[in-house]
Amino acid sequence: MTNQNPESRILNSASFGKVAVLFGGRSAEREVSLKSGAAVLAALLKSGVNAHAFDPAAGNLQALKDEGFDMAFIALHGRFGEDGTVQGALELLGIPYTGSGVMASALGMDKWRSKLVWQAGGLPIPEYLMLDEQSKDHEVVEKLGLPLFVKPANEGSSVGISRVKAKSELQAAYRQAAKHDSLVIAERSISGGEYTVAILGDVALPVIKIEPAGEFYDYEAKYLRNDTRYLCPCGLDDAQEKNMQRLAKLAFALIGGQGWGRVDFLTDVEGNMYVLEANTSPGMTDHSLVPMAAREAGISFEQLVLRVLELAHVG
Repeated sequence: MTNQNPESRILNSASFGKVAVLFGGRSAEREVSLKSGAAVLAALLKSGVNAHAFDPAAGNLQALKDEGFDMAFIALHGRFGEDGTVQGALELLGIPYTGSGVMASALGMDKWRSKLVWQAGGLPIPEYLMLDEQSKDHEVVEKLGLPLFVKPANEGSSVGISRVKAKSELQAAYRQAAKHDSLVIAERSISGGEYTVAILGDVALPVIKIEPAGEFYDYEAKYLRNDTRYLCPCGLDDAQEKNMQRLAKLAFALIGGQGWGRVDFLTDVEGNMYVLEANTSPGMTDHSLVPMAAREAGISFEQLVLRVLELAHVG
């Protein structure tokens, strides 16, 4: 599907003023963020924007105000960049920023609480349980079946996630996830297919199907391997794709998402769709999904970056 090019009103590049590209940071996803930010910075400079690199791990955010920055492009991933903390600081500083506001950023980062919102909104999600040290392995397996996934609630890029194929593996998977977050989720495995939908403004871009070469779409498959397949067109028929795009826009709206983002889906063998998670600060690396979907819609990387900046959130 290539007919969904969002209407753009790209301003003259000088009208954005002095723009800080925030990337790096101190989360577990720092290395990915460095790649995203470098790509964004290069695209903005190529388009004539007065853009500058800014790593929050190396400098106080107050410097953004002191140095006269007019806007911030957030290319941070994970905690302290995607979870509402930086967004709140920028609002206090009075600096417009890209992406969602404080609440949506916090909800999007929190896999458990976003599930609660989507459940309340009537959206289909994979069956799950919250785990703690008192969780009984046999009860978890009886409820969710095998294989299942165990993941920290507040990490991205598949950090801390395990695919559990036997009951005896559950405790080790819990401990691995708990290293990253006190909230740990066990989730039923949905094995029909994995898809993602990018949101740009009020438009859902073409759906991408993800086919990892390994057991699941882990950190290596996302950023290091070259044998992960990305299909766009995704292979769904027109009605199915439109339905997934509709669900993506609804899921994004329910958490309060703004500007741009990405919603991930799983399908079962019967083709039923399940909302998996939302990403309010998607990757912008050479392996990233939003630029792929944008290309399918006829939007270059430079145009995409400018459009995201144009949609900046003003608190």
